[in-house]
Amino acid sequence: MELALVALLGGVLALDGTSVGQFMLSRPVVAGALTGWMLGDPALGLLIGTLLELYLLVSFPSGGARFPEGTTATVVAVATAVASDTAGALPIAIAVGLLWGQVGGFSITALRKANGFIVPEPADSRADSARVATAHLGAVGLDFLRGALITGTGVAIGRMLVARVGASWPLGQRESLALILVGGAVSVGILLHDLGGFRHRRVLFAAGFALGIVGVRFL
Repeated sequence: MELALVALLGGVLALDGTSVGQFMLSRPVVAGALTGWMLGDPALGLLIGTLLELYLLVSFPSGGARFPEGTTATVVAVATAVASDTAGALPIAIAVGLLWGQVGGFSITALRKANGFIVPEPADSRADSARVATAHLGAVGLDFLRGALITGTGVAIGRMLVARVGASWPLGQRESLALILVGGAVSVGILLHDLGGFRHRRVLFAAGFALGIVGVRFL
């Protein structure tokens, strides 16, 4: 039952990415908090969402290019981590989430191709407003099903993986979190380069460095 609810949430949040609204509910930090709240651990959900936001900020979805789907990555990661209290649950969940975000990106590309067969040709004399509206709603429905299916499958695989190898993870929780933050810092560094580099973003770098020091003191 819980897996079905998580899959439905993944489908709803996937719609926010492009098809419906774009209210930013699909951003990792928001999706993580919502998933954690639904599963009874909003703090862990917010933590994972924030960490994945660091990793995925480097991706700027634009045009028809393929990018990792942050919504799927976050919902899968949170639902995977919540299911276990072992030290390896968080890093394994983050890794599975990032991998499944790539799967989500491939599924979006496939959906776009499928939409090309759904939408009627402008030159078709039968392409009245009702048919166009039906095609639109059909594409939205397919996006929901895509998000739900990808999310549910990812959570099932992630939880199975954590159950098998989570207890044998060699690092403790503090060390694991520090390792994840290092990876996030690398991603933020790439983003800084894309925004003009250190010379043009000294203040941004200094603020990030200061926040990193503050964060380490809480580890």
